Amino acid sequence: MRIVSLLPSATEIVYALGIEDDLVGVTHECDWPPQARSKQVVSVSALPPGATPAEVDELVSTSLAGGDPIYRLDEVAVRDLRPDIVLTQDLCAVCAVPSGHVNEALDVLGCRAEVVSLDPSTLDDVIECLVTVGKATGTQEHAERVAEELRRRLRAVQDAVPDEPRPRTFALEWSDPPFNGGHWVPSMIDLAGGDPVLGSAGTPSVRVRWEDIAAAAPEVVVFMPCGYDLDQAAAEGQALLDRPELEAAAIYAVDASSYFSRPGPRLVDGVEILASVLHPGAVAPKVEDAARLLGAV
Repeated sequence: MRIVSLLPSATEIVYALGIEDDLVGVTHECDWPPQARSKQVVSVSALPPGATPAEVDELVSTSLAGGDPIYRLDEVAVRDLRPDIVLTQDLCAVCAVPSGHVNEALDVLGCRAEVVSLDPSTLDDVIECLVTVGKATGTQEHAERVAEELRRRLRAVQDAVPDEPRPRTFALEWSDPPFNGGHWVPSMIDLAGGDPVLGSAGTPSVRVRWEDIAAAAPEVVVFMPCGYDLDQAAAEGQALLDRPELEAAAIYAVDASSYFSRPGPRLVDGVEILASVLHPGAVAPKVEDAARLLGAV
């Protein structure tokens, strides 16, 4: 079996299922676990390095409106790798090559690989993606065990945090312009013992106005800019300390790329991290230094 993963979260799932020896191709963003960097890269990004949040938003908006795609598939590399299975998604055109484009490329190449699209909208969906990959790769029994362990950890967090108080918590996924944290993020906050504001479980992230954020009166703001690690988020988040709409909130930066943006197994770590922020001492996260307090009242 030869697997090509066009999604960092799918690459993490492959490693979680112990079938990494079958993984022959990954994207340029597949950096976890570190061994994934040794695999053949089959995609590139059109986003310029060092672009500001506003510039990234403009480029993404142009792409979604019919401009050049953000991600490009190295069709020659895929052809040479001769995959049996290609893991991709249609959930977010910003995050990876959509499955429709993959199918078109495979047809041009004459490749008969099975394309498996992973499109979770909720935390439950994310965990179920492990089982989906397990079924496609003949590792379903192991995948179900891994999925159940992740669910057990979520139940443990839910049992550990107090019923109240539940701080009003806003997940800020982008700062210029501001976007809320959607899809699985509101459920993560809820499981961690917070009251998610300006977001509903299973719905996409959307632009919000600063005045709407002020009206929601969050007690805690978790800055999780999509694709940023902790140091990048903390540096970008310093500007939030000057926003009058957030002056009554404690502001935390988190490692979004690892524990919040990617719909993979490490979202469970993200729930544990959130619980440790919202209810210090209730939960000991497995990951240290994944959240950083930027400012507080």
